[in-house]
Amino acid sequence: MTNTVWEVFAQTATHHPALPFLHIPPRATVAYGGHGVDLKYAEAAEQIKSLAHGYGAAGYGCGQRVALVLENRAEFLLHFLALNSIGASIVPVNAEFPPADMQYIIQHSDACLIVTLPEHRQKLTAALGQATPPVMDSGSVAPIPPATAPVVGRANLESEVALLYTSGTTGRPKGCMLSNDYFLCVGNWYVNLGGYCALRPGQERLITPLPLVHMNALACSFMGMVMSGGCLIQLDRFHASTWWQTVRESRATCLHYLGVMPAILLNQPESAADNLSRQVRFSFGAGSDPRHQERFEKRFGFPLIEGWAMTETGTEVCICAQHEPRHLGKRCIGRPTSAIEYRLVDEEGQDVAPEQPGELLIRAKGQNPCKGFFSGYYKDAEATAEAWVGGYFHTGDVMRVDKDGLFYFVDRRKNIIRRSGENIAAVEVEEILFQHPAVAACAVAPVPDDIRGEEVAACVVLKSGITPGPELAKEIFTYCNDRMIYYKAPGYILYIDQLPMTASQKIQRGEMKKQAQSKIEQGDCFDMREMKRNR
Repeated sequence: MTNTVWEVFAQTATHHPALPFLHIPPRATVAYGGHGVDLKYAEAAEQIKSLAHGYGAAGYGCGQRVALVLENRAEFLLHFLALNSIGASIVPVNAEFPPADMQYIIQHSDACLIVTLPEHRQKLTAALGQATPPVMDSGSVAPIPPATAPVVGRANLESEVALLYTSGTTGRPKGCMLSNDYFLCVGNWYVNLGGYCALRPGQERLITPLPLVHMNALACSFMGMVMSGGCLIQLDRFHASTWWQTVRESRATCLHYLGVMPAILLNQPESAADNLSRQVRFSFGAGSDPRHQERFEKRFGFPLIEGWAMTETGTEVCICAQHEPRHLGKRCIGRPTSAIEYRLVDEEGQDVAPEQPGELLIRAKGQNPCKGFFSGYYKDAEATAEAWVGGYFHTGDVMRVDKDGLFYFVDRRKNIIRRSGENIAAVEVEEILFQHPAVAACAVAPVPDDIRGEEVAACVVLKSGITPGPELAKEIFTYCNDRMIYYKAPGYILYIDQLPMTASQKIQRGEMKKQAQSKIEQGDCFDMREMKRNR
């Protein structure tokens, strides 16, 4: 019986040593040589064993965490598997985060070592100063010994594999503890999905531009390929201008997408080579604009399979439209499996009437309702308990279920903006805005965006005596952009006289969202979207 991610990988490498495991096209490696990467399962296994020996000899093992600041490179996956093989957990850190965000995640996670690339050392030093943990280059063969000894024992299903930080509604990101069981459940779900997404053993080549610091790439596409003997085609990021050329050259048979990708690809000039029905079997993702779905499928020749899941829920309770009817253009996300129990409730927690929208509460059917879910929020038992109030996980997403049992995504009840696949907590942006000397009050709301899905709109009440105008709007944007990763900064600055408040002095988020959208439609705003650039 396999109990760890490494054991699953080792089993595939033993049975299918010559099958391709990882392909990184030359175009995705331009920043570090441009030579591309091709690893068979047996070749990768040997490199992983060598890394694991170095970690073990240095004193690393069960119960310890190592932060990985390694981008979407082969090193990330090799170090990940090496650490898993000795029972250690990883803390994936986005290399694009500003120093303050890096510092928070690394220190909050209690990581005992940082593995990174030479080009990120200066940024990490700025974030951490001389504080622990030590920093090691990914190419080092002799890890720096940890300050504390590992836990005695062997890894099992419940052992932590990764601590993934995800935006929460209370400002600071929360660390989701993900176990071996979580990862194995994801893999088993994918290989048994069937329908349009049926994986053919040893034949699939899955291409993804999604970041390895997120659950989709780290757990879903990775485990799906490893458990089916497929090849993972990992890109550095999404490059629209060369996307289809990369898909063709890499011989990809299936794709993972962000909701923003179909809109961007449809905006490109049409070509006689657009139809890829003879090569690509399906694409799998979430959040594509319903207006684009049918047009995309007709033009490119393969289905866009929409699904729903969260980092916290894993895929044991994933809802996916891999079977007909899919009702393109209506935000249909399919029918849940028999392994799911759910409720749809109103804001008072009462079940809604049939076919009416309500917040989705969900759990696994059977004796263990948490099966396949995250193990909890690290250092936040209160938030974990709150998420599971009443024995169901509270998703914060509003759904509707029709008479045939099909789910439709309606809206988000929690204060989250979903921009280009990234979850952005409104309060996290508001905390930065509040610090600007001209801002008396503010609220951040999601507004529709034809390309990104949603954009960040900052509604600002200025202090008395301060004159609103374009230069101040630019100053406020720059203030935010300098203090957070670029995609969180406001895409719009809107000046308002007062925030809509409840009787208990809480922001009326729904009303704020309506006001923001109305002002943008009327042109009563300052559009900062062209200034949002990856630094």
